[in-house]
Amino acid sequence: MTRGVRQIVRFNWPFYAGAIAAIATAPLVIQRMPLAAGARAALYAAVALAAFWVAGSLVASWIVYDSSGLMRWTWIGRALGWRPGAWINIHAGLDESTPALRTLFSGTRGRVFDIFDPSEMTEPSIARARRLARNAVAPEIADYHCLPVPTGDVDTALLLLSAHELRTDRARAALFGELRRVLGPGGRVVVAEHLRDWANFLAFGPGFLHFHSRRVWTRAFANARFAIQSEFPITPFVRVFVLRRSS
Repeated sequence: MTRGVRQIVRFNWPFYAGAIAAIATAPLVIQRMPLAAGARAALYAAVALAAFWVAGSLVASWIVYDSSGLMRWTWIGRALGWRPGAWINIHAGLDESTPALRTLFSGTRGRVFDIFDPSEMTEPSIARARRLARNAVAPEIADYHCLPVPTGDVDTALLLLSAHELRTDRARAALFGELRRVLGPGGRVVVAEHLRDWANFLAFGPGFLHFHSRRVWTRAFANARFAIQSEFPITPFVRVFVLRRSS
C-alpha cells in the first residue's frame, strides 16, 4: 500500500517537484562551473544529500503511514486501557481517524473539532491539505482558545498528528489549558506527533523543523498541569504521549 505516501506527495507536491528538478539538473550545472576540485566535490555531495533526504522522506512516510499500524488507530484503545464514555477528536482540517474512533468507541459520545486558524497555521501544505481533504465526518469549527465543550465533560481528548500546527508557546498553552478545563476526573489526553529529533532529521532533513522537540511538548504539558502517564514510539518517527491531569 502507498496511499499515505501518495497523500504526502499531493499535499507537498511543489516541494517534491522543485527538489527533483533541482537534483536532476544540478550535476549538469556543476560540471560547467569553473570550480576547484574541492568545491565541485562539495556541491556534488550537497546534491547527493538532497537526493537522500527526498528519498528518505518518502521511505519514512511509507513506514509511518502505510506500513505501521499508526493509521489503523487500534493502538489508541490499548494506550488508554479503558473505554471513554465521551471523547473529542481535534484536528486542523485533515481527519483520517474519526471513522476508526467511532468504531473503536461505538456507543459512546464523540465530537470532532477543526481548530484551523489561518493567522497561526500559515504553511502552504496545510492549506493544500485542507483543500484536498475528503473527510468522512464533518467537523465542528472551533476556536482552540475556547472549545465549545462544558467543563469536565469529556473522558478523552485526541490530538493525532495535528497539534504541531500550533506554532507558538502561547497557542499551545491556550489549547492545552482548554483541554485541562474540559477533561473530567480521571480523563486522558492522547497526543501523537513527529518530533524534532535525530530520527526525523535523518528522514526529512530540514523538514524536521516543522515538528516540535520533546522538550517543547513536555513543557506545554507541564505548564497546563498535565503529567505524562505513558509514552511510546510508533516507528522511530512518531511518538505518543498519554496525559493525565496532575494536581
